[in-house]
Amino acid sequence: MDINIENRTITIDGLDINYYRAGHGEPLVVIHGGGGDARTWWKNIRELADKYTVYAPDLPGYGGSEPLDGRYYIPELSDFIGKFTASLGLEKFYLIGHSLGGGIALNYALESPQKIKKLVLVSSLCLGREIAFWVRLFSLPALVKSVGMMFVGILKGLNWLARHLNPAAYIMPLSPASVAVGGNITTFRQQTLVLDDRLPEINMPTLLVWGSRDPIVPVKQAYRAAAAIPDCRVKVFEKRGHNVHRDELQAFSRLITGFLG
Repeated sequence: MDINIENRTITIDGLDINYYRAGHGEPLVVIHGGGGDARTWWKNIRELADKYTVYAPDLPGYGGSEPLDGRYYIPELSDFIGKFTASLGLEKFYLIGHSLGGGIALNYALESPQKIKKLVLVSSLCLGREIAFWVRLFSLPALVKSVGMMFVGILKGLNWLARHLNPAAYIMPLSPASVAVGGNITTFRQQTLVLDDRLPEINMPTLLVWGSRDPIVPVKQAYRAAAAIPDCRVKVFEKRGHNVHRDELQAFSRLITGFLG
């Protein structure tokens, strides 16, 4: 089946927000991680759009969406998801989040459980204190400021290149927004927003998906979380890392459709 992925824009709180929409069926919202934008889910969108109407926004400051002036905290980004889905008229939907997007999805599901039919967290933040050293480096204010300025210059220099690349293939590894997020979600020692004490409150069916060799968020956090969430399944892909949705595209798609139904 040939899936047409539509690139659309919506205005939320005065910001132009870029998002992708594809497919037919029940609504499925996908939140990307902090190291890319919605295009990191491009192939997954094609797979999942066979069965669902998939909505994949670029978070503010990522991809084609306007930034939030540095207010890159998970509760603010969770509020954004609420406004985004309300603007689209989505009353109840499936929700998937990867990495930073997982933390956002988890926070949103705890604050607005009536909106979520089923929840999928992929290599998610906010489930434990441990996180990779390089992410913690971005908690240092001087480093965040200097690296942020550097990437603003790089992004400006890449404008021409970006216009001439296929958006499905072009993934910027870091942006000023992702640098700001790094400084706001961690200290030099650990993650700062951990929601493990609230996991028993999750009242929707939940699936945790991980790679056994995740170098950013250790897989033990998935097992700990699964023991605390009332209705929870865990799938760990052996010898895989932080991006199992891309590394195991077909198996991941079968897993998701089997879980969501």
